[in-house]
Amino acid sequence: MARPVALVDCNNFYASCERLFQPSLRGLPIVVLSNNDGCVIARSNEAKALGIAMGDPWHLVKDRHAGSGIVVRSSNYTLYGDLSARVMRVLSDFTPELEVYSIDEAFLGFGGFEHRLEAHARRLRATVLQWTGIPVSVGIAPTKTLAKVANRTAKRDPASGGVCMLLTREAQEEALGRMELTDLWGVASRLAERMRAIGITTPLELRATDPQVARRAFNVNIERMVHELRGLPCLDLERHSPDRKSIMATRSFGRAVGLRREMEEAVASHTARAAEKMRRQGLATASLIVFAHTNRHRPDQAQYGATRPVQLTVATADTGRLTKAAMFGLDCIWRDGFLYKKAGVIFPALIKAGAVQGSLFLHPDDPRSKLLMASIDALNRRYGRGTVGYGTATGAKGWTLRAEHLSARYTTRWGDLLAV
Repeated sequence: MARPVALVDCNNFYASCERLFQPSLRGLPIVVLSNNDGCVIARSNEAKALGIAMGDPWHLVKDRHAGSGIVVRSSNYTLYGDLSARVMRVLSDFTPELEVYSIDEAFLGFGGFEHRLEAHARRLRATVLQWTGIPVSVGIAPTKTLAKVANRTAKRDPASGGVCMLLTREAQEEALGRMELTDLWGVASRLAERMRAIGITTPLELRATDPQVARRAFNVNIERMVHELRGLPCLDLERHSPDRKSIMATRSFGRAVGLRREMEEAVASHTARAAEKMRRQGLATASLIVFAHTNRHRPDQAQYGATRPVQLTVATADTGRLTKAAMFGLDCIWRDGFLYKKAGVIFPALIKAGAVQGSLFLHPDDPRSKLLMASIDALNRRYGRGTVGYGTATGAKGWTLRAEHLSARYTTRWGDLLAV
């Protein structure tokens, strides 16, 4: 039998994070909103029971469910990211084989635990809940695709106690028989329609499909899915995250921006944020892209959008040099008389900072630059983002995201510590 793989998924993660420091929210319907409080991106079970769907516009939900006691929260990614890191640290104590798949999911290799799999999984679940306060579900199977199926079953079946194992053919077929094609990992509605067009209407029928036929009709990824549904592993655990190929920093503005100074401040802030992410991974960039556009959903307003790539003379991770290049790009695309809705920067081609090539006249970041950047990053990590930065990125920041329902950053900000 293949070595068992577990998928650990945090239950209603964003809503669970909000409840962790506000126990009075337990049992109440909670929705978490996207940037600028636009759409619903997370729901508690109670909110799902009211029929609130992912992506529903908040202003419609608010009117439709007035008086139902819905608790609304703006996205608090600082809190969610910190609690996610805590959960992943706990999971790493239960196996040396850990792949962090997303902010609320991780694959674990459970080879060697075969004779005590269920007990190990239940102890993991109890420990995560006790140490972090976040409830999780655990699905165990021979492959990552089937582990996703098992996790879904663990979440939906109260009798499972949050742990489901699909280690036999009979158990796998029973679980797949209760699912739709679009419930499978990686099968969206359009792909499901293509499958139905050739006679594959259920997950069990996909499992029974000849792998070569699946490859010819679709691609190698669907061929692998067929093998994985049969219990033959095709997807290994990724224990080390590959280096990022690009980094983007962008946000929609909380209100329309029409002043050049405010746009400079926003682009400089995005550049500093992207540079910090890049340095954290030991990378550098030799180019960047600056873009800005108006609100496409306001046809009553004048429309404009532009993008400008900027090539640097030598790759760098220095925020000062990158900000100067970004300001040049902004100068090329800026047009007066428009109300801008969004702007940002992209570092499109990242390389290892230690592999930057200089020349006789062009030099990579020198030790003083690296020390300065390290000091800025350390201060901002300790005292909060934006504590130290370049003057171009400082100001009133009236353009920042609208977040009228933001909860406190209980775990990362001294002033937001929970008062007892």
